[in-house]
Amino acid sequence: MNLATPKSVRKLQRALYAKAKANPTYRFYALSDKIYRNDVLKEAWSRCRANDGSAGVDGQSFEGIESKGVEAWLEQLAQELRTKTYRPQAVRRVYIPKADGKKRPLGIPAIKDRVAQMAAVIALEAIFEADLTDEQYAYRPKRSAHDAVRKVHELLNRGYTEVVDADLKGYFDTIPHHELMKSIARRVSDAAMLKLVKAWLEMAVEETDKRGNKRRTTVNKESGKGTPQGAPISPLLANLYMRRFLQGWKQQGWEQRLQAYIVNYADDCVPRARRVERTQQCATAQPMRGGPSEPAYRSGFQTAFGGYEQKSWS
Repeated sequence: MNLATPKSVRKLQRALYAKAKANPTYRFYALSDKIYRNDVLKEAWSRCRANDGSAGVDGQSFEGIESKGVEAWLEQLAQELRTKTYRPQAVRRVYIPKADGKKRPLGIPAIKDRVAQMAAVIALEAIFEADLTDEQYAYRPKRSAHDAVRKVHELLNRGYTEVVDADLKGYFDTIPHHELMKSIARRVSDAAMLKLVKAWLEMAVEETDKRGNKRRTTVNKESGKGTPQGAPISPLLANLYMRRFLQGWKQQGWEQRLQAYIVNYADDCVPRARRVERTQQCATAQPMRGGPSEPAYRSGFQTAFGGYEQKSWS
């Protein structure tokens, strides 16, 4: 399958990125019309199709859509987005075994919702890529886990041998909607786009019990937090909220004061320092205190990351 991004879509992304990069305070007021463009929806379909995956709660599969005609299906989705009649369906939740014997919840949106979200990602990632920090390596164009490892190795060679190995506990499930939407609204003033993102954050979740009975809940909407792992837009939103923490770390002087540098990949955060006492201070640093943030972030690494391990690589 040819996954080369069409020239018209690349042109759109470059224009959005250039505008965002040139003006850090600019708010984009006309974005929702971009996601129902024919070329953008076709690219969104291609990306989702390449990822494959099973059907959502409606039972609609990629093969089933293809048998009836992708063009007509995409036009129907475009019409719903254009007329603002599009409504997300529930997310089908399954559980995937982890290496430690536990199970990780995975959300499987309907294909229509996946394609709509991916279309939004095509526009939004170009804008927010201009804002994400150098410390962030996950889910970004031309960056990977290997790049994060290389950065850790570089810091190690520069003498930053003391490490706080922190892992955010239930990160995707605990991202607060209010603060996340504020982070998005800092760059996006398009009410229709903001409404779409909020609707995706609040999608109902459908689970099937051992007896085959289906049950739907609206825990994300009721709790005001969480974004389902498995949804195309979740990685971008996770990066965007993590940016708040990393910006706070630097702007409030913790990086300079502790001479400690962070390498971040998804929900893993690795502060590195030259001296043991510095890593101990990292573990109790409070980079988001005094600002609008998730309460857990105000209590330092030990609370925010659900535990940490101090290591020496000297």
